[in-house]
Amino acid sequence: MSKILFVLTGVDHWTLADGTQHPTGFWAEEAVAPYEAFKAAGHEVVVATPRGVVPTVDQGSLAPEFNGGQEGSDRVAAALASFDEFQKPVKLEEVDLDGYAAVVYPGGHGPMEDLAVDEESGRLLTRALASGKPLGVVCHGPAALLAASGPDGANAFAGYRITGFTNVEETQAGFADKAKWLLQDRLVEAGVDFQEGEPWAPHVVVDRNLVTGQNPASAAPLAAELLKKLA
Repeated sequence: MSKILFVLTGVDHWTLADGTQHPTGFWAEEAVAPYEAFKAAGHEVVVATPRGVVPTVDQGSLAPEFNGGQEGSDRVAAALASFDEFQKPVKLEEVDLDGYAAVVYPGGHGPMEDLAVDEESGRLLTRALASGKPLGVVCHGPAALLAASGPDGANAFAGYRITGFTNVEETQAGFADKAKWLLQDRLVEAGVDFQEGEPWAPHVVVDRNLVTGQNPASAAPLAAELLKKLA
């Protein structure tokens, strides 16, 4: 059994361009699908957040329309409630990467607020990338990559092929004209080779030890790719 580190946002809101705070957190499916996949494979999961705060689930991600109906919504909500690790996170600042076999960053709009500018998270991502350990980042989780710098000051992920929540998807979700910045734009500015798939369809990009997923539907396929790397 290996230990898998899940790094989640520590905030419950996303500040929009007009200064209002949109309630958010992590997106349920993007945490539940990988968690269940790793646990089913016999691995241990440890959750870390900035300062060790209990992560907040985006209530919108529990809506029936995002979970295949009310039955799916109830299942995901019940699953989250049963995951003890999410109620007892460790402090991101105290994480020793050597103790983990892989690292996973679920999304939700929360990472746009905190992990995008979290230096400790950025250092962890830089170390994880350099270590060769499987590193999975999905949907808005790649916002955290913006805080990762290499020794030369450039973004540590510059030149890597990645994906993430696209401008088209943000527009269709109704936030593109409200956001301070768009994830796809910032990642391209950071020097990554952004790979855009069809909106809302599963799309996973693998480049060396880095595995990225475009949207919530990509969370389960992303976990499958990470498990292949751990085999």
